[in-house]
Amino acid sequence: MEEMDCCCSGKKKERTEAEYRSLIHRLSRIEGQVRGIRAMVEKGAYCTDILIQSAAVSAALNAFNRELLGDHIRSCVVNDIRAGNDQVVDELMDTLQKLMK
Repeated sequence: MEEMDCCCSGKKKERTEAEYRSLIHRLSRIEGQVRGIRAMVEKGAYCTDILIQSAAVSAALNAFNRELLGDHIRSCVVNDIRAGNDQVVDELMDTLQKLMK
């Protein structure tokens, strides 16, 4: 991916190479953690050990969501508001409600 000045185009996000790499790196680590949990289940690991690893995956996903949400607010939301699209605030509120469940 090449670096772009524009952040959002309709409902598609154009990310810089650095943003893309950061998100993919986090997701790859999370994917590895989930595979590790599966291996623990397959090997009959003790329940609390699995639960601790599961909590670590939840924390990693929350960190991923915070990074993505922060980037979304700093770029897409700000740009839409500046362009007069106040509807983006309602969309953001809906997204926050889903994330906080």
